[in-house]
Amino acid sequence: MVYESPRVSEDRLSSDAAAPKSPAMGDHCTNNPPLDASESSSGEIVKLGETEVYVSKPYDAELREASLLVLLTNGVGVHSVNNQVQADHFAKEGYFVVMPDLFNGDAAPKSANVAAAVPEKQELGLLDQIKMKAVEGVKGFMIDMWIARHTPENTMPIIENVLTAVKEQYGDKQYKVSRGIYVVGYCFGGKYALRLAARDDVTAVAMAHGTMVDLEDIKGVKKPVTFACVENDPFFPDEVREEGEKFLEENKLEYELLVYKDVPHGFGVYGSYPDPLIKDAQAGVFEQFLEFFSSH
Repeated sequence: MVYESPRVSEDRLSSDAAAPKSPAMGDHCTNNPPLDASESSSGEIVKLGETEVYVSKPYDAELREASLLVLLTNGVGVHSVNNQVQADHFAKEGYFVVMPDLFNGDAAPKSANVAAAVPEKQELGLLDQIKMKAVEGVKGFMIDMWIARHTPENTMPIIENVLTAVKEQYGDKQYKVSRGIYVVGYCFGGKYALRLAARDDVTAVAMAHGTMVDLEDIKGVKKPVTFACVENDPFFPDEVREEGEKFLEENKLEYELLVYKDVPHGFGVYGSYPDPLIKDAQAGVFEQFLEFFSSH
């Protein structure tokens, strides 16, 4: 299914056309979206084992009727206020939300900081063009080095250890274990959300604009999954998505997949976007996930 937007931002079209070849993760994965200064988070960061975890509780957590929701973040990680507010929104819908630090304090290098040395001009002189190419090279190198430090071999044990610790500390005290685990993954976290869809104790999974997702991640899925994808997304290529859909259909696995048009990769992460198209699509993804989870 394709989510139709009424128009395409001219600025976004022109910037996309001029964009250089992208690294494995884009700027939207390694920078926070815009956020209104009045926005703040309401949960807390706790230490579970060796890992920092942001915990956001529903108002009636003491009734022990909430379901556990694990939120796996983009590259900016657990200390991002945007990600924390995203977790709070799920908590307000009645979920007991835990958001682990997938990176052990080593969040992705912010490409906005790397690019700060280049003037923001549409027409760059020769020197600035050389600077721009150099910055793009440094940015790509830094992200590639960061990705090399955060492989599935390093990331999955963090998630699995947190799930064990969460159950020991909060299970049947502030959420109901028998309801299983709901998982949401954004960007970097999308790949690992799909991997958790192979667990028996997971109830349903949602993935928004995943990065570095390959067909094997989708082939491991056993539980219901809803996908929020971006049209022509270089970070989740159409061929991977289409082959994944084919596999899910042939194996009669329950899934839902919506493709959102005219929005940037990373649009589903909460932010105060000035563009009404992105704001509407962002709200649409949140409702998509809530509706899917409520039906399972």
